[in-house]
Amino acid sequence: MDPALHTPALAVLADPTRSRIVQLIREADGGRTLVGRLAEQLGLRQPTVSHHMAALHADGVVIREPEGRRVWYSIDPDQEARIAAVLGTPAVPADEPDWERMVDDLAARYRGVFNRETVARYLADSRDLLAARGDAPLLASRAAAFTTARLDDLNRAAHPSGIPTVLFVCVQNAGRSQLAAGILRRLAGDRVVVRTAGSAPAGEVRAAIVTALDEIGVAIGGEFPKPLTEEAVRAADVVVTMGCGDACPVYPGRRYLDWDLADPVGTPLRVIRAIRDDIHERISALLPELIDMAAA
Repeated sequence: MDPALHTPALAVLADPTRSRIVQLIREADGGRTLVGRLAEQLGLRQPTVSHHMAALHADGVVIREPEGRRVWYSIDPDQEARIAAVLGTPAVPADEPDWERMVDDLAARYRGVFNRETVARYLADSRDLLAARGDAPLLASRAAAFTTARLDDLNRAAHPSGIPTVLFVCVQNAGRSQLAAGILRRLAGDRVVVRTAGSAPAGEVRAAIVTALDEIGVAIGGEFPKPLTEEAVRAADVVVTMGCGDACPVYPGRRYLDWDLADPVGTPLRVIRAIRDDIHERISALLPELIDMAAA
């Protein structure tokens, strides 16, 4: 086995937040970034990010470059090969996405349901909604996935399938709603359609949320924060809100639940586990009602 994998400099990357920080630094313009920017991207407090940066710096993974009152962080060139062995080689900057090809593929998927003009309009709107946040990683594939979900919701609202749909809404769609969705998907399987959205979505699902779900055998897959859309609400039978106030539109014929849950932003993993377990209990209590809805 490669001896690089046993070096102390890489042991620090076992923490998912620190490995994500290193990935973000590698993806940053010029290969360097600031703690404040990392905090925004991760949805964490600056002191929390600073703590992780101190650990990465102490183990020689990153180097500090003071510039006036600011401190830039970049990957230590001597560690790049070892980091690549753990995290993989940084992606090569891609060409402009082939939006026309995506329209063609989606139009083929929805042939007989939506025309090409409708597909193109939803793809363009989905792309713009995701890009509006500034940092929009994997924009093309996520825009296609978001478009697919929106068109499915649009079709489901017009032609109900009898399978209940649950929409979880929180502020950033990076914590509580992702916990709830992951747990419900695991418990319900294909008996329930699960959607999530945020009133002010973040750029990524928080690493600690992914860890908390992984601990109970729930994979988050390709999920990512998405803005709240009218299609998602119209298609939902049950809308569960978690701290997003009046951001969610109200339509008749839907059941609305407001779960009073603590915000996991900047909290330690032990607190996130408690929030996760609280959500698990609520989902377990809700599931029989959802199954009864399907049978009615």
